[in-house]
Amino acid sequence: MRQVTDLIKQLTNKEAAVESRLMGGMSNSTYIVTVEGEKHTFRIPGKKAEVFVDRIDELNNIKMIDDLGINNETVFIDLEKGYKLAKYVEGTPLHELDDLHLSEVAALLKKLHTSKKRFLKDYSPFERLESYESLNNNLSESYFTTKDSFLKYRDYLESFPLCMCHNDSQKSNIVIGDKNYLLDWEFAGNNDYYYDIACFGNVDYEDALKLLKVYINHEPTNDEYNRLTLWRAFQCLQWHNVALYKDRIGLSEELKVPFDLVATKYLEKANSLLSSLK
Repeated sequence: MRQVTDLIKQLTNKEAAVESRLMGGMSNSTYIVTVEGEKHTFRIPGKKAEVFVDRIDELNNIKMIDDLGINNETVFIDLEKGYKLAKYVEGTPLHELDDLHLSEVAALLKKLHTSKKRFLKDYSPFERLESYESLNNNLSESYFTTKDSFLKYRDYLESFPLCMCHNDSQKSNIVIGDKNYLLDWEFAGNNDYYYDIACFGNVDYEDALKLLKVYINHEPTNDEYNRLTLWRAFQCLQWHNVALYKDRIGLSEELKVPFDLVATKYLEKANSLLSSLK
């Protein structure tokens, strides 16, 4: 914990005390800290996080959504190292809550998706996937077979209009309380809004299906189901590559997380999702 307080002192010239570490996230370590009597969160990016995130883009994203009132206040961000100090927001992380809060999640996402503004950059999922693939020289034949099955639907997925999207709207990035928040804008960019709904099912895909029904206010048609399922399959291919890379650079051993097995599970899930298309 001394590392955290020393970093905050070095970056802000302010004294800090660490209260606890927040759980969740595959890339960063985030701590609840007290700085001059006020609670904040402090992010320390994981090893090689800069490979996947442009901090200037992140800062621009934060500025773009500031007037929507759905993010916590950023106090300091280091554009080189990615350290970030932000005001702590009271509430309960959504992974500790239940389905009764789906309407609040839908409203939170719609506030972003229906904004008339646009981020400076698109998420560009297909180009992003190629850049992630370039980090790995050990992609399997089964990966490319699955990817080829998915790419048959590329034209279909690219036919939808783009809007402001978070692109990492998993439960751990959502806080429900007197005011609701969508946190962590590292991956934000213009995209199909179904992508955000699909992200909500990162642990259990049924969560994404439940959210879709609430978001669109009717039982999903086969086409709507397929649109959501394809984006979740894409996310599994994307995170398969990230997990392989983390294993390759030694993070499985350093963090005691078997990223090679994580990668395998993502690929299996992508196949399962593609098999479920209607």
